[in-house]
Amino acid sequence: MNKHHSASRQNLKTARKAKGLTQQQTADLLGVTLNYYQKIEDGSRMGNYDIWDRLEDITEIHQRKLREISDIHPGQEENQQGLKKYPRYG
Repeated sequence: MNKHHSASRQNLKTARKAKGLTQQQTADLLGVTLNYYQKIEDGSRMGNYDIWDRLEDITEIHQRKLREISDIHPGQEENQQGLKKYPRYG
C-alpha cells in the first residue's frame, strides 16, 4: 500500500469510536494484537470472517458497511461533493 495514499476503513473507525473504544481495547476484544487490528482499520489487512463477525457484534453495524474502504481524506468530502455539480468534459 502506498504510504502517500490514505485509504482507510473510516466506517469501522467511526463505529469503534462511537462505542468509546480505543484500537487497543478493540484488539483485546477480538483477541488480536494492536498492530494487526490497526492494519485492518487502515485497510492494509482484510481480517478473517470471525473477526468481522465479532466487529459486527461489537459495533452493532453490518460488516459490509464496516469493511468499506474510503479514499476521501478528512476535509475533502466537501470538495468531492462540489465536483459532482460540474459535468465532465472530454
